[in-house]
Amino acid sequence: MTLVSVCVPCHNAGPWLAATLEALLAQTWRELEIIVVDDGSDDGSGALLDGYRERGVTVVHQAAGGAARARNTALARARGTVVKFFDADDLLSPDLIERQLIALGGREDGVASCGWGRFRRADGSDLQRNPEPVWCTLPADDWLVQAWRWARPMMQPGLFLIPRALLDRCGGWDERLSLIDDFEFYSRVLCAAREVRFTPEAVVAYRSALPGSLSSRKDRRAMESAQLSLRLGTGHLLARRTDAAARRSCANMLQNFVHEAWADPGCRDLAAALEPEIERLGGSDLPLPGGPRLQRLGRLIGWRRAVRLQASLRRLRPSP
Repeated sequence: MTLVSVCVPCHNAGPWLAATLEALLAQTWRELEIIVVDDGSDDGSGALLDGYRERGVTVVHQAAGGAARARNTALARARGTVVKFFDADDLLSPDLIERQLIALGGREDGVASCGWGRFRRADGSDLQRNPEPVWCTLPADDWLVQAWRWARPMMQPGLFLIPRALLDRCGGWDERLSLIDDFEFYSRVLCAAREVRFTPEAVVAYRSALPGSLSSRKDRRAMESAQLSLRLGTGHLLARRTDAAARRSCANMLQNFVHEAWADPGCRDLAAALEPEIERLGGSDLPLPGGPRLQRLGRLIGWRRAVRLQASLRRLRPSP
């Protein structure tokens, strides 16, 4: 039977870690190797993990070095011919891995994906699925073009099951990156793949609104990581195809970052650095993020002024 390696980075995920491990251990596919790398946790996660060794979970403790480094550590230990990266605070349907293996059908040039939804309650009972145009089987480069069209792609690690042979060709995680490191990594993986095969019955439950989560960080270092990840990720696609649809999707991904970074005076240089590339790609048709009021304001005074004004008003609001 096919051995599947699940690589889990963990940094201070104590409140949610047990639920994640139980969900992985309950998978209907039994040929499973779970490798968790404790990335310098100081909240008791390490001791909790050690308690799972007797249930077959491989535990590695290392000094804090970031999620990308932790995933690479797990990957280096993985023995499976198929690999899934999974976050330490998410959940998954019991037959997800089995269904994705069936979808792959033993092929080494494809990747399996699945549906996903957000939840906030501890037991996941409030899960709400988020259907997307890419919830179907597609050529891998078409998946990227469609997912990026309006700059809201979900490229979360748990969605994908990847043949180890494909990973060996395209390499591991870029350890320079923190915020949206998954964007660069899965762009690279999918650009090395032939097809993304969708498993409609399977779902990853993405835990949302966690205080202090990496995805919520917006400091200068995190924004530098996001900009680099976007440059590299869009570059992977453009190295594979340069048609109008691919250029527009790449431009919109970059423009979305520009909109976000422009709201922070300390990050406007990061936004400005991307604008010539957006022009070279033929420009963006991405609307301003926000409601109709911001859209109207943008048309009246220009999007830069509208974004700055919105950011200023947010800073004036009293803290809850």
